[in-house]
Amino acid sequence: MVLTESKELEVGTKAPEFTLPEPLTGKQVSLDEVADGASAILVMFICNHCPFVVLLKDKIVEVCRSYADRGVAAVAISSNSIKTHPQDGPEHMAEEAKKLGYPFPYLYDESQEVAKQYMAACTPEFYIFNSNRNLVYHGQFDDARPGKGVPVTGEDLCAALDDVLAGRPVQKPVKPSIGCNIKWHP
Repeated sequence: MVLTESKELEVGTKAPEFTLPEPLTGKQVSLDEVADGASAILVMFICNHCPFVVLLKDKIVEVCRSYADRGVAAVAISSNSIKTHPQDGPEHMAEEAKKLGYPFPYLYDESQEVAKQYMAACTPEFYIFNSNRNLVYHGQFDDARPGKGVPVTGEDLCAALDDVLAGRPVQKPVKPSIGCNIKWHP
């Protein structure tokens, strides 16, 4: 595991478009489909194995379910190389999504082009776009880290979502995430 801090995608940037496969359903899912009619769009870069993501998974599901009722569309993307981390491959992603009941598509970015467009550096990494698809928050879920004893709350992400849904500017638009580096192709 290489501890990596997220890089900044400039606030106001338009959400990069994508169409990626969803291993659970076998369908191709686009940003347009995810974002259709949403008040806000949450794009998450996660994976199966990263201890930082593992710590947050249950709360991510809870937060996404809670905010879906308020018009927030969510999507998760795994961009890790399966040459070096086969446990992050499509068949394992499908199992994970089913086991945890992900209320969002969990997509596979085999080429890693989507991660590059989003300037994603680590897992987990979170991006919130408003209804115009402009970036309003980029960063962490909360201050919880493996082995630190800090409770998993989702407070940073939820505060940003609450600001967007209330029509307010996000008070802390950038709070870098810390996690495992994205496993780039060798």
